[in-house]
Amino acid sequence: MDIPRIGQARKRRIRWTIYGVLCLSAIGGISWYVTKLKPAAPSVERATVWVNTVKRGAIVLDVRGPGTLVPLEIRWVAAQASGRLERRLVEPGTRVKADTVLLELSNPDLQQDVLTAEWDWKSSVSDLADFKVKLEVDDLTAEANISKLESDHNMAKMRLEAQQELAKFGLNADLDVRQARVTAEDLANQIKLQIQLREKNKESIEAQLAIRQRAIDKLRAVYELKRSQLDQLKVRAGVDGVLQEVDVDEGKQVSVGMELARVSNPARLKAQLKIMESQAKDVQIGQVASIDWRNGLIPGHVIRKDPTVQTGTVTVDVALDGDLPHGAIPDLSVDGTIELERLNNVIYVERPTQGQEGSLIGLFRLTPDGREAERVQVKIGRVAVSVVEILSGLKVGDQVILSDMSAYDTTDRIRLN
Repeated sequence: MDIPRIGQARKRRIRWTIYGVLCLSAIGGISWYVTKLKPAAPSVERATVWVNTVKRGAIVLDVRGPGTLVPLEIRWVAAQASGRLERRLVEPGTRVKADTVLLELSNPDLQQDVLTAEWDWKSSVSDLADFKVKLEVDDLTAEANISKLESDHNMAKMRLEAQQELAKFGLNADLDVRQARVTAEDLANQIKLQIQLREKNKESIEAQLAIRQRAIDKLRAVYELKRSQLDQLKVRAGVDGVLQEVDVDEGKQVSVGMELARVSNPARLKAQLKIMESQAKDVQIGQVASIDWRNGLIPGHVIRKDPTVQTGTVTVDVALDGDLPHGAIPDLSVDGTIELERLNNVIYVERPTQGQEGSLIGLFRLTPDGREAERVQVKIGRVAVSVVEILSGLKVGDQVILSDMSAYDTTDRIRLN
């Protein structure tokens, strides 16, 4: 027969309870361990990233900007007289001399003005010549009158002497002597007055001639001005060089001062660079520069920095040192690099895709075995075109990824395959 086992149910409950506690403990331990595990690092193909080594040495701080070659000497040819454009004699790209006629204008009113001014001037010259003849006749008449008075005066003195001689012998009256003396003195006074009057007339004549001469000079200046304006209807280059452009079409009416053409000297060029506003603050006159014109480099130096900012850039002019290479022509697109400063014994790396001067950026630094890369915070110092100074976060010999890693901003570690 069956014998009942007292206490077995209680033992089973205790055993299952112990099993449950152990299972819960195991599950909790496993969960805690899992939470402590680092997430799996994403994989990146090493061939797709740009890896560079941190170095120590000398670097050159420089800035770079696009630009064009422009003539150092440019002359804008402006209209010196109004008129209608009749002919364009020279096309852009043609070499010209200073006296080469580029354009021909017409102005009938100006031609009439020239004829009128010439007539007025020559008429005034004729009037002056006639006036001089009249003055000379008047002067000769005055001189003749003085000569006659001097003759009469001499005769009066002779009669006075004769009367005085006769008076000594009592052959004439004393009244005759006094009359002869008065006549001689009166003639002497008339001669003196006529001479003074002639001198005053000469002074008046000089003043009148000066006034008339000034009027003639004025009319002549008007004529020469009109004549010059008529000559300037033939628009000349003014300098030796190449005609770059003509800004007016045939048949168009032009006014005085209107810009008609541009002539430049292709033998003397400069580079005009557009430097970013944030980088242009350190650019100074005289700094060494290099111009890349696609077929080589041209040395130069900074000669001007525009004081204003336009569309976020500053215009910097660079003079080209030495002879221009063959093929360097105006308006050619170039790239320019300006050397700002040379730094010695600094830690540097090639310039990453992100990071400005003085900023703190995150870069992936490779582990010693090169299989993984960890994110580190790097302090950037001064920035050049191709390299940056490292202030903290990296040491010489470290290898860092400089490619754009923005796709991995949420992870601090990657695995390189």
